[in-house]
Amino acid sequence: MNQLIKKILYFPITKIILAITICFSIFVGAQNFILKPLFYRLIQDKDIADPFIHIISFFTLLLSYYLLFRFYDKREIKELSAKYLAKEMFGGFALGFLTISLSIFILYLLGYYQFIEISTANYPIRLFTTLVVAALIEDLFHRGLILRELEKWLGTHIALVIIMLIETSHVFNPNANLFSLFFDLCWGFTLSMLFIYTKRIWLPFFFHLGWNFAQPFYGSNLTGLNNMGTIIKSRFEGPIIFTGGAIGIEGSFLTVLFILSIGIFLYNRANEEGKIIKRKTKQTEL
Repeated sequence: MNQLIKKILYFPITKIILAITICFSIFVGAQNFILKPLFYRLIQDKDIADPFIHIISFFTLLLSYYLLFRFYDKREIKELSAKYLAKEMFGGFALGFLTISLSIFILYLLGYYQFIEISTANYPIRLFTTLVVAALIEDLFHRGLILRELEKWLGTHIALVIIMLIETSHVFNPNANLFSLFFDLCWGFTLSMLFIYTKRIWLPFFFHLGWNFAQPFYGSNLTGLNNMGTIIKSRFEGPIIFTGGAIGIEGSFLTVLFILSIGIFLYNRANEEGKIIKRKTKQTEL
């Protein structure tokens, strides 16, 4: 292969653009041209059909990423290794769910959170499988792809800053404000550290899933969205700095404090264990 073409193809930015384009195209194509026509014909109720579509789409995206990089890099796809999958699945989900739960518990003690009733009537399984797919798209591309490639190329610290800035795209969500921008930076830092510490997407993915599930579970908006269903009907009353206001509980300074603490703890552990990659003196060049 011509050396210039090879350098272009294996340049980190090229790999990122190609991987997102190919994998996301396969994902969207499978959903819209195969899965939706098939399942909507077989099952009239979308609340039943959509979970099947979401789960098959989930594995389609994973498989496309796995096969692409087996061919592209000719390597073991360690970021998708299932070696510690069970541990990282249950641990990640529990940590994400409990982080939100701790904020809710403190609000309850302060009198800013009131429990009304519990019911699953307003939470079809379709909403949960939507969260599964949304979390995978973000964590596979942001952590498994972009962070991984940038960390090898530019070192951990520069890669972290770039990913944190990418996460501020959530500022376009409904009801976003200046404080939610700060949350996005903290979110990008901590989710990245979950990946950097394990070098696998599973811990950040399942943390993300537990975190996103916990918010509507307790009756909170999810990142400003108020149409993600509820399991516990509740009332938030108190200063916005505590309750998060229309953003939801992740807009509370308590939640931000907890997630930032997790990220700092993991950064220190990663640094002690030599998992922070230094920037190479000789950079990859076209």
